[in-house]
Amino acid sequence: MYARRRHVYFAMMGTCIALFVLAWAVVRLWSIPVAVGMCVVAMVIPPLAAIVANRRGPDDRWWDDPSGDPKSDEWWDELDGKRRH
Repeated sequence: MYARRRHVYFAMMGTCIALFVLAWAVVRLWSIPVAVGMCVVAMVIPPLAAIVANRRGPDDRWWDDPSGDPKSDEWWDELDGKRRH
């Protein structure tokens, strides 16, 4: 699943860059309002791409991952009634 999200992310970001480049290298010669519209569409893509890339699937058990802070992990384990070895 991770590879698919990564491919979708790079496809979206590639589309974003292509829209900017085409808007100001080619389309602006014929219509500036269309070029600006393309840039507005391109401006919306990066936040959506970040949402897609960071979305968790049903198989991702992110809540079980240790945080890296031993004291915090120990506290959470105690709260959950678990022990780590």
